[in-house]
Amino acid sequence: MEFDPLSRLIIISNRVSAPKGSDSGAQGGLAVALASALREYKGIWFGWSGDQTDEYTGQITFQRNEGVTTATVDLEEQDIDEYYNGYANRTLWPLFHYRVDLAEYEREFAGGYQRVNERFADTVQPLIEEEDAVWIQDYHLFPLGEELRKRGATNRLGFFLHIPWPPRRLLSILPEAQALVRSLFAYDVIGFHTDEWLHSFRDYALAELGARMEGDELILDDRRVKVMACPIGIDAKEFAGLATSTRGRLAFRQMRDAAVGRDMIVGVDRLDYSKGLEERFLGYERFLNEHPEERKEVTLLQIAPPSRATVGSYQKIRSTLEGLAGRINGGYADIDWVPIRYVNQGYPRDVLAGIYRAAKIGLVTPLRDGMNLVAKEYVAAQNPEDPGVLILSRFAGAACQLTDAVLINPYSAEEMSDAIMLALRMPREERIERWTKMMDVITREDIGWWRKTFTDALMGPTVETEQEQTEPA
Repeated sequence: MEFDPLSRLIIISNRVSAPKGSDSGAQGGLAVALASALREYKGIWFGWSGDQTDEYTGQITFQRNEGVTTATVDLEEQDIDEYYNGYANRTLWPLFHYRVDLAEYEREFAGGYQRVNERFADTVQPLIEEEDAVWIQDYHLFPLGEELRKRGATNRLGFFLHIPWPPRRLLSILPEAQALVRSLFAYDVIGFHTDEWLHSFRDYALAELGARMEGDELILDDRRVKVMACPIGIDAKEFAGLATSTRGRLAFRQMRDAAVGRDMIVGVDRLDYSKGLEERFLGYERFLNEHPEERKEVTLLQIAPPSRATVGSYQKIRSTLEGLAGRINGGYADIDWVPIRYVNQGYPRDVLAGIYRAAKIGLVTPLRDGMNLVAKEYVAAQNPEDPGVLILSRFAGAACQLTDAVLINPYSAEEMSDAIMLALRMPREERIERWTKMMDVITREDIGWWRKTFTDALMGPTVETEQEQTEPA
């Protein structure tokens, strides 16, 4: 039976944030993307509210904001400690971002992770109707599809991973690796941002589980799953509009006035060790050291809202960055110039768009990133007649699409310094040519394209239906 186009889409993610438009500084790229996807269908966005309760009851709070219905539950303190702060952020996140040195393996973490996924399955199952398609998001909920199958769900189930998938040898460090990968065969479709992450997943399934490949499907025992690379996008036209909105223009003028004729370099990142902020500061310091004639001609604005403040490794990076910014400013600043402005807070999307537009250089240099939508937002916000230059890490998923950025190795301070100098001296004609090609990509493969590409695969005819159609009567 083919999927009924009038059926609903159920999206499930760890956190659910009711859409608040451009006034929400905390609204991340994924939240905006999922809300956009849900507006195309009748459906529900289910997940954790972010709040704590004394005892998990499964009580659901429903809200409707800007055309999106959300259904949220509160979690117990132990759930938050073990499932979220523990297994998700101290085990899976560092390992999947190649930081084996920071990954922690505790039975309590793994147990709490499994318990919360079971609780999610128990709670959301009654909300799912027979013809619904279910789209589960990210590394917090790997086993949720399997738990829904155990509870009798026969719906089309899709899973999308928004972070990198590590190479086979790296994933094998995880004690639960085989069980985790095996559980993913409960899904009908699995999406990754890049071919690299897809190939790493496929390599593990083939080599460690004995799966086999037929076309774009992996087969293990009696289950087959379609695997696809489908890079997430932004609403490029909408974001470009934000840059010239009232608040966008105001932010642009404020940045230009504050720069006092200097060129501004901007970085906007969640405070996380995967974003390469320490390496960015050191690369910028090398630039200042190697090009003293440029010292008072540029300034770096680094916006880094704090995240996961209760996890020790995040407290450490904040302390390290504060120390680095202080040392660099102390060593190079003058009475009328400070080389780094380091800000630990978030800003609304329209304000950010104006800031991006005012920046001569967008510095997006993660050490490892599933996609990185800041790179795309920076491009979308530029003035077509006088665009800035995007300097982008080769290890961001966005580098696979934005090949006309200045691509660098973020571990190399020398390469970063050279890239900054190249960008500052780049002729206007070359900046326009690079920007035009990148803008074409992010406009063509935008958020609507991403949503449609994945949901078309999820909501298409089932494998069994295709087989039935080819069998003789």
